[in-house]
Amino acid sequence: MRIPHWLFFLACIAPGFAATPTRPNIVWIIADDMSPDTGAYGYAGVKTPHLDRLAAEGRRYLNAYVSAPVCSSSRSAFILGTYQTTTGLHAHDVENPQPLAAPYRPLPALLREAGWFVTNAPAPGTARNGRALTRAKTHYNFAHDPAQMYDGNDWRKRAKGQPFFAQFQIAEPHRPFPVPEKFDEQALRDIKLPPNYPDHPLMRRDWYAYLRSVEEVDRKVGRILAELEAEGVLQDTLVVFFGDNGRPMPWGKQWISVEGLRVPLIVRGPTVTEKGGVESRPVSMIDLAPTVLTLAGLPVPKWMEGRPILGAPFPDRAVIFAARDRCGDAQDRIRAVISETHLFVKNYDPQLPFLNWSSYKETSYPGMALLRVLGKAGTLSPLQAAFLASGRRPIELYDLRTDPLGVTNIADDPRQASVVADLQRKLAAWVVATGDRGALPDPPTEPSLAEIQKSKRLDYQRAWKARGLPAEPSDEERLAWWERSYRLSPPLPAKP
Repeated sequence: MRIPHWLFFLACIAPGFAATPTRPNIVWIIADDMSPDTGAYGYAGVKTPHLDRLAAEGRRYLNAYVSAPVCSSSRSAFILGTYQTTTGLHAHDVENPQPLAAPYRPLPALLREAGWFVTNAPAPGTARNGRALTRAKTHYNFAHDPAQMYDGNDWRKRAKGQPFFAQFQIAEPHRPFPVPEKFDEQALRDIKLPPNYPDHPLMRRDWYAYLRSVEEVDRKVGRILAELEAEGVLQDTLVVFFGDNGRPMPWGKQWISVEGLRVPLIVRGPTVTEKGGVESRPVSMIDLAPTVLTLAGLPVPKWMEGRPILGAPFPDRAVIFAARDRCGDAQDRIRAVISETHLFVKNYDPQLPFLNWSSYKETSYPGMALLRVLGKAGTLSPLQAAFLASGRRPIELYDLRTDPLGVTNIADDPRQASVVADLQRKLAAWVVATGDRGALPDPPTEPSLAEIQKSKRLDYQRAWKARGLPAEPSDEERLAWWERSYRLSPPLPAKP
């Protein structure tokens, strides 16, 4: 029976109207900088029982990708359901964010206006200096007032029976990783580093610390599920777990690569009837907002470029897209086309090195100094050494069927000419159709690139001076500092 429009409107405003299949409770759990490194995704050496439970009781997406390999650009896209390059929110960590231009509206605002109780909170157990945090990350590239976007940070404070949309932000596995007091030697040996990473004790210890941070994500997911169960709403709630970009490693976060773009996506709830199901078709995180609106019975705005992946037929499309632009002080422009079988990358600035200098990465990633030191020593494999080149190929192609990590570029193989041509056409059409704003200069409200780079360089210098090194330490000095930090060498004696 069709529900009259006036009754639906009354349901939207009536505070006591209970959550139903057409007005579901929805929870987003967002991990900061995480690749699909869980037991359910087949990753060995990490214990993730709560995430594995979600996957066993729900659906796991094998080819879920963010639209940008860095948090603020990615978050700006998935909260709007629209590519960040379309809205002009593509530069990471803008210095002076501006309000959203019409007609764009964030998903929380649309749900709140329709009667949902909307919250954003740190995951239970999140603390700083021994005190529980109450404010959660948003990190959008547009100006916003959390008090206007959200009803608070505790979904349990809603009116009786009111449906809710609760976001939980998990700070892990964002760097810095806590350095474990002890390292399990067998676990260190069992780590399977991707072939583009040097097999070095520091790299293994850094990876080990990352995996322990992933396990902290899992523990916090367990606390969220326990909270929902304690309130008796878990079975009526759609729970969506995903990462905002890939793992924070040299070939991951900030890079248009499988490691930088591919994230876990697990969905569990009353609309997922096939328990333990697996979906291999490509999904973009910009699909999440239109999915939520569809399940909520609300119209999907025409400007949303994502497509619902639940509550409607799965989107009939061959490819999705991703983009990387300026990340802090690292200027760049890269675009990607992703299909179920291939990753195609276009470098608009091929003169830049693959390891484009970034104050954030050079301060935070042990692998950056390690790669350069090993490169000078000539101990890297040819695959690893190739990434130290002073420039890049204008285009890259990776066959994900034979190279699932996407590390061997086959774009120059004549047998791939038709694939390259097809994906190039698709990318060119997307750039035009979406009004990709990546080629435009930064808005006048932003500082110049030179000013940003000067400020970030000062931050970099202060960070290393605080660590007891010169303001501009050599790769060797930084590597020695990281090795001491990971207990691979004894600490320096205290200064008298």
